[in-house]
Amino acid sequence: MIRIALAAILLALGLVSLAARDAKAESALRVAQVQDPDAPPPRRVHRPATRLRVTPNYDDVYPRYNPGPNAVRECNASYVQEFRPSGTVIVPHMHCFWRQR
Repeated sequence: MIRIALAAILLALGLVSLAARDAKAESALRVAQVQDPDAPPPRRVHRPATRLRVTPNYDDVYPRYNPGPNAVRECNASYVQEFRPSGTVIVPHMHCFWRQR
């Protein structure tokens, strides 16, 4: 039983020393990657901005018809119940439509 515990302790110490050695090697690699301060900075590639053509989608224009020059918008507001996972809540609800004057 003592041999198993001793082997486990030695294995743990070996893993810790390997991790420390890898950390030192990584930090040495980072130091080696630092460029000379006198060297010019790397050139950046200039890429022109992407051009997007935006066209209106007349199918989704509200209202779907031309209400005319004298049209007015009427709205009805009320409170309705909404059933949510957290429980029932009362929220404001508005319905609007166009009518001729």
